[in-house]
Amino acid sequence: QVQLVESGGGLVQPGGSLRLSCEASGSIFSIYNMGWYRQAPGKQRELVAAITSGGSTNYADSVKGRFTISRDNAKSTVYLQMISLKPEDTAVYYCNANPRGIRGLDYWGQGTQVTVSS
Repeated sequence: QVQLVESGGGLVQPGGSLRLSCEASGSIFSIYNMGWYRQAPGKQRELVAAITSGGSTNYADSVKGRFTISRDNAKSTVYLQMISLKPEDTAVYYCNANPRGIRGLDYWGQGTQVTVSS
């Protein structure tokens, strides 16, 4: 019903910034709750930030004050602006979509690699 494609990952020095994008296609973007997750090698996938269809946001404690999630419904895109990046932020970042009001139905992107290293 929906396809998600992440972009914007790459290699950045500690203290640097990146902006990730997730473009949705195949459905009506505005009704979806969206989230960014990340997974480091050998670690559990964790929620980084989420934004509801109404625009409410939540962040993991580890990224509060550094990451900002936003959405542009006209472009069917959700963003994750990351500043003051740390080596601990290194992971594959995944976009997640859940249709509003339909619990248990989740869509995932392919992931984009973020590497923070000197």
